[in-house]
Amino acid sequence: MRKWIALGACVAPLALGGMSLAQDKQDAKQAPQIPVEQRQISRLPPLPQPLDPILQEMFAKRRAQGGDIINLQIATGHAPQFTRAASAMAFTIRFNARTPRRLRELIILRTAQIVGSAYEINQHNPLMKMCGFSEAQIAALPQWQASQLFDDKERAALAYVEQMAHGGDVDDPTFANLQKYFPPEEIVEITYTVGSYYANGLLTKALRIEVENDGRETVAGTC
Repeated sequence: MRKWIALGACVAPLALGGMSLAQDKQDAKQAPQIPVEQRQISRLPPLPQPLDPILQEMFAKRRAQGGDIINLQIATGHAPQFTRAASAMAFTIRFNARTPRRLRELIILRTAQIVGSAYEINQHNPLMKMCGFSEAQIAALPQWQASQLFDDKERAALAYVEQMAHGGDVDDPTFANLQKYFPPEEIVEITYTVGSYYANGLLTKALRIEVENDGRETVAGTC
């Protein structure tokens, strides 16, 4: 009889502990989620609340366009004027360029790879797929020179990206080959795209901006 009493005394705390754990999980599910604009997602503190009017307008516009508020805007939102200017450049590259969108995404992803920005790679992998690139092409991109999965026009652009993003000294043969496929306007667009995303890549690394692990993506547009 004493054995049964002792056994019951041991089992009861275990059962209560299990109930407590289950309750904790349930409470976590029911707890209100912190809005993304209030999270700490980098080395910087959370954004001051209420949000600056510039950020309020930017974030409302992004949501209206079907995009999420991503960690890049949250981290850089501490300087609203700068993040608005940077967003304007990003949207110009995405929506107002003559260079084909498919090629721009290829350029952006290769630039992000060269810089080593896990953040930009995470954001632009889905956009590469949206633009019709296969998993095999994405996997081959770091060693594109040895791959047969890219056409001559893509290879001309990638060769330019490679040299520009490794110091900027583009040799004459590489530039001459680029000019075979792209007019001056598109060359300037490509150059701005590389420079912009190279800077973005460095910024995401220096501030240690967290990669979104909840599916949030920028305004995708069309390809």
